[in-house]
Amino acid sequence: MTARRWRAGARAVTATATIAALVATAACATDDAGYAVPEQDPAAIVPSDELGVGDAGIPEVSAVMPLPAGATVTTEAPRAAPAPDSNEQCNLLESLQPDDAEPEERIPRIKARGRLIVGLDQGSNLFSFRDPRTGRLTGFDVDLAREITRDIFGNDAQVEFRSLTSANRIEALQTHQVDVVIRSMSITCERRELVTFSSPYYQAFQRVAAVRGSGIEEIADLEGKRVCVAEGTTSASRMWAELDRITVLSVNTWADCLVAIQQNQVDAITTDDAILAGITAQDPYLELVGPQLTSEPYGVGIALSTPDNNTDGLVRQVNSTLERIRADGTWNRMYSTWLSGLGPSPGMPAPVYRPEEPR
Repeated sequence: MTARRWRAGARAVTATATIAALVATAACATDDAGYAVPEQDPAAIVPSDELGVGDAGIPEVSAVMPLPAGATVTTEAPRAAPAPDSNEQCNLLESLQPDDAEPEERIPRIKARGRLIVGLDQGSNLFSFRDPRTGRLTGFDVDLAREITRDIFGNDAQVEFRSLTSANRIEALQTHQVDVVIRSMSITCERRELVTFSSPYYQAFQRVAAVRGSGIEEIADLEGKRVCVAEGTTSASRMWAELDRITVLSVNTWADCLVAIQQNQVDAITTDDAILAGITAQDPYLELVGPQLTSEPYGVGIALSTPDNNTDGLVRQVNSTLERIRADGTWNRMYSTWLSGLGPSPGMPAPVYRPEEPR
């Protein structure tokens, strides 16, 4: 079904429901965030036999679309929300340099287990999603996971994918549910206190997506509007910093944001341009608007190293793969396959390695 037909159908259902509601003199209130909350007064409901529609009656139709499961609505900035790039003491992109060791030396536990466990998304178009024709996970992040796996085991089949939301990906690393997270995860100073990162493998920029012709052209146009973000991401921080009045709908996945904007539950979506490219590719009535807002370097997330779980070798292993795919053209081929809609390849970000004493 095309977006135009979907919206036409939605308008027809809404109109029918509105007429029925007016006839029944039902009330419809709104909450503080402006979302519709239906109310029914039993005394105001008119029996169907008094509506003049014969014995068939009119089925009850709710004009209020339910929010995505697990969604939350916020109209005030969380007290603990940091301003973007607030920690100036963080060496944001520093990581451990690859060494000459073999995988057996760097990551003996993973090598002995016989598979790499990777946490990612299953609904992020272009980055990690299930191909509807084959049911197979595919996308830019999936390709990267397979390249890392190939360098460890000599093939890309010995990988186990586990689906994570943005909100639980750090916990999954801390509790060792996964070895790495490859989920368009921005490297931030706040996150570096909880997990460690590889060198950046992609440079994204936060932007906004809105319906074509909506009048939203820049961040200032979002004043007083409703914006969708994924729970656990940094996307809302810039909104809270720039705008006085805004309603934020936080959902589990970016696919939920697509549904929310199609159902007119939000006016815009904000996240990284690469993710938005995947969202707008699914609906021709959506477009990216406004300038690039914040820089969002993506890194492979890895648990912090501890005496009981030394992950330094895993960081070096991942960075070794990143060095290879930069040098042999694999990264550019991945970009051409999945992200060429964003324009010519910008090239893979250069690594920044932590100063170390010679071994």
